[in-house]
Amino acid sequence: MPLLPYSLARPFLFSLDPEKAHELTLDALARVGGTPMACAIGNKRVDDPVEVAGLRFPNRVGLAAGLDKNARCIDGLAALGFGFVEVGTVTPRAQPGNPRPRMFRLPAAHALINRLGFNNDGLDAFVDNVRRATFRSAGGATPMLLGLNIGKNAVTPVEQATDDYLACLDGVHAHADYVTVNISSPNTKNLRELQSDEALDALLGALARRRRDLAQQQGRRVPLFVKIAPDLDDAQVAVIAATLRRHDEADRAADSLGWGLVATNTTIDRTAVQGLRHADEAGGLSGAPVFAGSNRVIRLLREQLGRAFPIIGVGGVLSAADAVAKLDAGADVVQIYTGLIYRGPALVDEAARALRDHGARQPR
Repeated sequence: MPLLPYSLARPFLFSLDPEKAHELTLDALARVGGTPMACAIGNKRVDDPVEVAGLRFPNRVGLAAGLDKNARCIDGLAALGFGFVEVGTVTPRAQPGNPRPRMFRLPAAHALINRLGFNNDGLDAFVDNVRRATFRSAGGATPMLLGLNIGKNAVTPVEQATDDYLACLDGVHAHADYVTVNISSPNTKNLRELQSDEALDALLGALARRRRDLAQQQGRRVPLFVKIAPDLDDAQVAVIAATLRRHDEADRAADSLGWGLVATNTTIDRTAVQGLRHADEAGGLSGAPVFAGSNRVIRLLREQLGRAFPIIGVGGVLSAADAVAKLDAGADVVQIYTGLIYRGPALVDEAARALRDHGARQPR
């Protein structure tokens, strides 16, 4: 258990503007990461190894992308007990994101709205921060896994988006345990168009070819995941599943690693928060209101892709029971973000223990 309970820090953080609280938290994590002070905020990691996408996850609970966009806090986050952490989204060039204010709490719904817009310091700074992280050397025989999440710059026309994703893949491939291709943020204009049949097919094909080239050059193979939205209808999910299955089979036949999915990103649906303060703010809604929609997409994907296809489940995990429900819907491992803001590091430990116990009860 942490020496400094989150219950003492939360009232102060929630008294601040959400983005200011976010920045203070990141600064603290960056300062203590890799130092003896990490024990003041951290948990001992629950041991629950699982094989997914050719990777050995130390446990089934990860951090979703978006909290640490610049990869500044990897070592600090490792101290919280995660089995894996995903940082980014990074874009080729630095960009400020959307105008402030751009983060809003909805405490009654255990939710957040953000329209940050891929604000980050750019690919070079991101990779420099990843290189400085020491979590692998400190992680023993089963170090925490690191996912690197890539996107496109806001000024890049969607027709040229592939160029940005390829540039990012070139930069991060040597340093990632897996790479996530973010095509589902609602805060970059037209980005979600890349989830359509032809656009997705072209993007995945280009990334697969580049991955094969990089694997030959670097002598390592890195799984690629695609992060999709919870707002897709059944037909759209079916198109994405069919496209991913086709590319997965082709890549495996070419002796390359296949593909996986991260389901899901934030939602633009406001049905669950109508009437609440900030409910009408533009941006992506995360937290409890996205839980059911995320699980619906996960179930559809699992039905259509079969048991072996890797799925990371994310969206609305605020308790151990929520994490178990993600596995029951069809996810292999889960990620949290908004739950960490509302519950603190204790949620990581609770969810990891519940998933370990749940897995032990499943038939083998």
